[in-house]
Amino acid sequence: MKDENMGSKLKMGQTGPPPMKSDRIYINPGEEDQMEISGFRPHTLKTAVVWFFIIITVGLLRLFFYWLPHLFIKATHSRCSLAEATTVLLKDQWREWFKSNICIMITRDGAQPDPKAPDKAISYNTSHQESNLQATRDENKIRYFISKKVKYIWDPERDEFIRLKGLEKDNPCSYFYQLKGLSYEDQQRRHGLYGLNSIRVHVTPIIQIFFREVLSPFYVFQVFSMCVWYADAYELYASCIVFISAVSIIVTIYQTRKMQRALRNTISGSTIVTVCRGNEEYDDISSEDLVPGDVIEVPRRGCFMQCDAVLISGNCIVNESMLTGESVPITKTPLPNPQLAKDQKENMFDIKQHSRHVLFCGTHVIQTRFYGNQKVKAVVVRTGFMTAKGELVRAILYPKPVDFKFNRDTYYFVGVLAFIASLGFIYTVILMVQDGEKAGDIVLRALDLITITVPPALPAALTVGIVFAQHRLKKGDIFCISPRGINICGTLNVVCFDKTGTLTEDGMKMQSVVPSPNNRFEEEVSDMTKLKHNLLIYGMATCHSLTIIDGIVTGDPLDLIMFEAVDWVLEEPGEEETRFDMMVPTIVHPRTRNNLNSILGDDSQPMGEDIGVVRQFTFSSSLQRMSVITRNLGANNFDLFVKGAPEMITSLSKAETVPADFQEVLMAYTQHGYRVIALAWKPLPQKLNYVKVQRISREQVEKDLNFLGLLVMENCLKPESTPVIQTLREAAIRNIMVTGRCSQTTPVIQTLREAAIRNIMVTGRCSQTTPVIQTLREAAIRNIMVTGDNMLTALSVARECCMVDRTDRIILVQAYPPQDGKAGPQVEFVYADEREKKVEEVMSVDGQYNIQIDMDNQRFHFAVTGRSWSVIRQFFPDMLAKIVVRGTIFARMGPDQKAQLVECLQTLGYYVGMCGDGANDCGALKTAHTGISLSEAEASVASPFTSKKPTIECVPTVIREGRAALVTSFGIFKYMACYSLTQFVTVLLLYWIGANMTDPEFLFIDLFTLTTLSVTFGRTEAYAELVKEPPPITLLAPGPILSIILQTAIQTAAQVYCFLDVQRQPWFHKFIDHDDEDYMSYENSAVFYISSFQYITLAVAFSKGAPFRKTIFSNYLFLINLVVCTAGAVWITVYPPQGLADLMEVMTFPSVPYSLVYLGIAIINFLLSVMLEMFLIDNTSVREKCREKVKHCLPSSQFKYAAIEQEIAENPSWPPVSPSTVNLALAFQRLDSAHHVPKDLNTGTGKDVLDELIEDSDMEAKSIQSLSGGTLAGLGRTQNATAEGGGYYTEQFETPLLKSDSDVRFRKGETSLDDNGKFITAL
Repeated sequence: MKDENMGSKLKMGQTGPPPMKSDRIYINPGEEDQMEISGFRPHTLKTAVVWFFIIITVGLLRLFFYWLPHLFIKATHSRCSLAEATTVLLKDQWREWFKSNICIMITRDGAQPDPKAPDKAISYNTSHQESNLQATRDENKIRYFISKKVKYIWDPERDEFIRLKGLEKDNPCSYFYQLKGLSYEDQQRRHGLYGLNSIRVHVTPIIQIFFREVLSPFYVFQVFSMCVWYADAYELYASCIVFISAVSIIVTIYQTRKMQRALRNTISGSTIVTVCRGNEEYDDISSEDLVPGDVIEVPRRGCFMQCDAVLISGNCIVNESMLTGESVPITKTPLPNPQLAKDQKENMFDIKQHSRHVLFCGTHVIQTRFYGNQKVKAVVVRTGFMTAKGELVRAILYPKPVDFKFNRDTYYFVGVLAFIASLGFIYTVILMVQDGEKAGDIVLRALDLITITVPPALPAALTVGIVFAQHRLKKGDIFCISPRGINICGTLNVVCFDKTGTLTEDGMKMQSVVPSPNNRFEEEVSDMTKLKHNLLIYGMATCHSLTIIDGIVTGDPLDLIMFEAVDWVLEEPGEEETRFDMMVPTIVHPRTRNNLNSILGDDSQPMGEDIGVVRQFTFSSSLQRMSVITRNLGANNFDLFVKGAPEMITSLSKAETVPADFQEVLMAYTQHGYRVIALAWKPLPQKLNYVKVQRISREQVEKDLNFLGLLVMENCLKPESTPVIQTLREAAIRNIMVTGRCSQTTPVIQTLREAAIRNIMVTGRCSQTTPVIQTLREAAIRNIMVTGDNMLTALSVARECCMVDRTDRIILVQAYPPQDGKAGPQVEFVYADEREKKVEEVMSVDGQYNIQIDMDNQRFHFAVTGRSWSVIRQFFPDMLAKIVVRGTIFARMGPDQKAQLVECLQTLGYYVGMCGDGANDCGALKTAHTGISLSEAEASVASPFTSKKPTIECVPTVIREGRAALVTSFGIFKYMACYSLTQFVTVLLLYWIGANMTDPEFLFIDLFTLTTLSVTFGRTEAYAELVKEPPPITLLAPGPILSIILQTAIQTAAQVYCFLDVQRQPWFHKFIDHDDEDYMSYENSAVFYISSFQYITLAVAFSKGAPFRKTIFSNYLFLINLVVCTAGAVWITVYPPQGLADLMEVMTFPSVPYSLVYLGIAIINFLLSVMLEMFLIDNTSVREKCREKVKHCLPSSQFKYAAIEQEIAENPSWPPVSPSTVNLALAFQRLDSAHHVPKDLNTGTGKDVLDELIEDSDMEAKSIQSLSGGTLAGLGRTQNATAEGGGYYTEQFETPLLKSDSDVRFRKGETSLDDNGKFITAL
């Protein structure tokens, strides 16, 4: 697809793929997996030329093309249109290339499927889906290619490749109820297009992994180096490198196959599925043969779903922990299919919006709820890698590449070393040609110099610190599936936290309820028994999604707490009940039964206390509510109970039933961190019978409610949260809270206000939660809260966990969308607390009072809701950057909005960490530079880090280990670079006289000194504290560059001095070049002796301690290694035995005092190198000056967020906060009303629809009653009226006449529904 809107620049608030270019063609335009596509076909002449040069270069050109396969395609193919292409190249937004061959698929029967015939089609109803079926000009063929496990089909009408879709888009909800099953022939036709319904992970053969490793640039250079060393008779070291490389390759092959097998075994699997072939004929097939459009039966005892399917009959209890990370069972209900008026549009199916009606692949159906002998049926909408589980596996197989500046800079530095090696190569060739050396010797010496300058062991050495850090994290119950990301953890300066389950405890406790019987709030009630029997109690007992599994009531923790508080009993139909024809609902009743008529004072009819739940509208995060339709035993009508976010419930309630002080009372609770839920009720018309109840949509009934009151629950902070946040703040890491609960929280009601003094009790909730947040704050790491919770609750939690200082101001950002043409979009800034407070009297837990004085604190934080976030992104994208830079609390944020926030932070230059429980945070966890999941569920595989301890204590640990690993990588890189340059200088000096280092000398340095020090170097543990000063993140900075240059200069000066000084000694005799490669000479000994100490000196100088790693004295192995290496160097230098000298092929100095001089030079060298690092390179003031110089010379090097911070600081008039005191209750009420768009059913037309449905129900009810009554009375046959998929039909079942108690279908005291939806009880 070509993009026609070009030239628009990427705005700060834009997320997702980059803008498209006008001269390029794209697939998946505008989506996350947008890719640029180009078509190619083979070119004979170009192919012949390329292979000619491959032969000439002895395969080196082919090796180059192996590393860059897209260049091989461009070199051997000619570009053409996609219609003529045989191969396509795709480039994703991370500039990674993928090659795919175009395949031709011939339909099994030689005929093209007809998309307009529902019983023949593969996709349905729209031109977009018809294009899935279009073949090429040859109607028997379908051209396609597969990339990243996704199939793309050629559409000749649109002249482009489009992604193969299932039934998840562009279909009305009613369409799924029209499907009655596929015939075998139709299923086979679709099977040819969609392929196997299997998520297969290929386990790469050993030989393929072996060649892939050996042909990587790192091992190719090692092979080159080893060939040079073997040719130079340097067999021992070369053999050691061969052994180490072989072990490394074997370990890599083992780990790769182990992970692939584990992933394959985790996700693969098939089972036998029952599918409908039409006309109620069923067949058992393998789940791998399922295709979109199949109608399947969900087993009554549950199963693991092998596809994505939309439920059309029955209920299912599902565990979706594989996708969401939450193991709480949830109820899936049939897809709504309401009867609509003639002028109403059909509801289109959307898999996200209707997720509560979809059984996702990989989830566990624990049990099903069904009526009589009816089957629980679902329609397959997606299969294979198109499913939700398939998308998760694709995210694992094709992760977002780790783009880290340090990794990029290493390549630049290796390039610099290669350039230096080329200069040495030229130097060697010229020098040896002048000396008349043989051509073979010249080439060997020159190539050897390259292997010295560019160390082959550099990549392996850089992983040492990461390996040790990963091991330490594992000991702390933090598991990492992406070790390369450990270094990035050390760069984090922003951490986003989910609130519920992350900062706060998962569980809650019931605090109280606040009834509102007569348009006014009563006193809060903590003891539910005092409420006795009223509508509020009935709502708490019925309005939930709880179910019974293995005899235990399970479900959402909030629902459990609410239900347990009223002490009622939940009963569900079991196998004894469900084998009969009648419909048995979920029943709730008090644990202690009473006669309800005695309470109501009515003895005319015996009534029990049973309440049946006959219909459930599941909770929707977008609607922020759930509801149930119930019926009391003996009642003449149904009741509706609705539970949800307070602002949503009040917007659906009658204004006269909502107390006038609703906002004030709500804020009085939410400001202290309580979670508040509202309840409402509505009696449904008596004419609305059971049949219509099963078909009615929630929008038709969830309106004109009677407000009942508030449920207040306490969600305590985790004891570890606050110290972590404080630590991050002290380490200059910004913390952000992203929540999803509502838009109202902060100090509104204050007990005492006298002389602008506020009295605050610091309770145990905060004191136990402080350590972690405090740790982050002290590290000056920015903390951000990103939650789906209520804004006021989020603000309270942010205050309590010290994410925001009590003297900091919080500004609510209220964004209003356009109002029906009356007004354009607006943004309003409102203070969330009292602006005039200057002094606070704070009482701590120990009872002592402290006075805090705010000396005109100008710090402020933005608090934004998800609704305002959407408006700002759409209408004020230029303002979004400032909001993000100063935003600390983001409430009522959906999963997509959390990921958008993370992307915006990354766009501004932040290194972002995300910590969540894996439920609604998966997108943000994958998007962030570092994702830390507190859930052990399968969803955590999308996160690089998973903590077994569900607390945020892991955040400072991961950052500390990341900083230690990063500083270790910096140190080892500088050590390896300086080692190469030091040895490079040594060899150049010896080449000057025609000599070289001997093989034993090379072995002593490379194997004994360098290898051991490189390994033990990285064992130093992370520093115990986080500091404000961040570690360096780039090698292309003044510090690292100056360090390498100056250290190399010191080592060069010492070697040159020793090289020249030894020649002035009286016992010195000049080296004479012999053909036998005997390099023993005094010059050789001089540079070897001093360089042996220099490698040890460099290891100490670059082994940094505080503030990112512990001191080297805590690394005992490194200390022992230093002692052994130093002792060996001293022994060889001062007075080696003759046998050792002969073994090392070194010429000893005849003067021991002169040998001791080298010890003095080594000590001076050591002091210079260490002091250079300590007092110059690591000097804070020097670094700051260098940073300012760079910023002045290169303004573009400044991070975007720093420039925005500076802009905000220079403009004190922004944001334009209203100087007058604003009533937050009114502000929130205005925001809610501005974002609340009335549904059509709340208008007069909607009411007419409901009335029409009620009128129609009379006729259907009478016909059903007549059918039922007739059969029961005379025929001995029972007709069961069953609501399936919104339709209503009758079936006949043979049953004997009831003659005795043993024939009674229901036990005594058991309640069920008759055909008209009325409760009957066997007495």
